[in-house]
This record gives sequence, C-alpha cells and structure tokens, in this order.
Amino acid sequence: MLEEWINAFVGFIWGKPMLILLVGGGIFFTLYGKFTPFRYMGHSLKLLTGQVDDGSGHGDLSHRKALAAALSGTLGLGNIAGVALALSAGGPGAVFWMWLTALLGVSTKFYTCTLGVMYRHKDSEGRVHGGPMYTVRNGLGNKFKWLAVLFAIAGLMGFVPSFQINQLGAVVQTQLFPGIEWLESTAFSWGLGIVLAIFVGLVIWGGLKRVADVAGALVPLMAGSYMVMAIVALLLNAERVPGGFSIHFC
Repeated sequence: MLEEWINAFVGFIWGKPMLILLVGGGIFFTLYGKFTPFRYMGHSLKLLTGQVDDGSGHGDLSHRKALAAALSGTLGLGNIAGVALALSAGGPGAVFWMWLTALLGVSTKFYTCTLGVMYRHKDSEGRVHGGPMYTVRNGLGNKFKWLAVLFAIAGLMGFVPSFQINQLGAVVQTQLFPGIEWLESTAFSWGLGIVLAIFVGLVIWGGLKRVADVAGALVPLMAGSYMVMAIVALLLNAERVPGGFSIHFC
C-alpha cells in the first residue's frame, strides 16, 4: 500500500504540477527579468575568460572554477540516459519540451544562483557556503529552517550516485569487455564502486576548492567530448534529422 501511495504521489508531482512550475516559472522569470540572462550572455563569457572584471569576485573561487564546479553536477549520464528515458516514455515530442524547459530554465537558474550569492553564509573560518538551504534559512528566516533542512536531506538522497555507478559498470561489462565472466560478477561491481568512492572521497574531503580544481580540469574536457559526440551522432543520422523536426512541428 505504501509503495502504491508513493508511486501515485510521484506520478502526480512529475505530471502537470511539475510542468507548470518548470515552464510557468521559467516564463515568469524570463519576462520579469526582461531576458537578462540572454542579454548579458556576452558579458558572462568575458567574465569567464578574464577579459573584464566587474569587481564581484569576492568568493573563494574564480568565475571559471565556480562555473566548472556547478557544471560538474549538471553534465553527466543524466544528459544522455535521461534523454533516452524521456524519449522511450514520452515519444519524440519529449524533445521539444526538453528544449523549451532548457531555454526557460536559463532564467530560473539565473535567479536561483543570484539568490544563492545574496544569501550565502560564511563560517567561523571565513569559508563561503551557499545553496538553496542557505537561501531559505537566511532569506525567509528561522521559521522556515525546517524547509532548509528538508531540502538538504532530499538533496543528499538525490545525489546518491548509485545510478551512475551502475551504468558505468554495465558499460564496462557489456561494451568494453563483453564475454568476460568475472567482469559480470557482483564482486566486480562492488569493487568498481568502492574504488570510485575512494577517489571521489579524496576529492570531496579536500573541500570546495579541491572540488573546483578537479572540476576545472575535467569539466572542459567532459563538456567538449559531450558536444563532439552529440555532433557525431547527428552526422551519423543526418538523414533522420529533418524527419525529427517534422514530427515535432507538423
């Protein structure tokens, strides 16, 4: 009964309510901000490349490393497997809604990041901390501290990387070394997970600066590889691209 209730609740939340919040919220912030994120795209690129300095660099990280740290939690298997799941569940029309939410999500992200900077917190050692939980606590007051705690716990559960580790193990087993029995064993999956957990732990225990340093080195390569693979996939299926557009708009 509990499982049925949870499935019904998840199905409801991830239906029209989520669509209204994502698309409606994005439209509101885009119009309210007069397309600010899009109008200042060139300025943001100049900040990242160091061509201009607006005097706002008062945090622990540079603009480039801060962006890399943020993108490290955004780019990944979800961008690939998530699209495949959306297409299998919703059909080709899901691509259009992914485009729409991505474009409108720029404005939503702009305001959430702005609030994160406005209400960031410094600890006793002078290190900067930020995120929605600090925005809720410092912006809305202690009356909503429970909501900040709830978000932190939910975020912790949401970032459990079991999906990514499972997918990586499956790729290694089936694509890189097919037919090798010991690679298909449970022991290999556990061993791979433990080794990766150790490496991730070494990065995380170094604090935000170490995370940003590692992300600054890996994210450009990861993002570049992602773009190259996407272009290659489009070129290999070039004859099907026009038909994909006709499905969405005709």
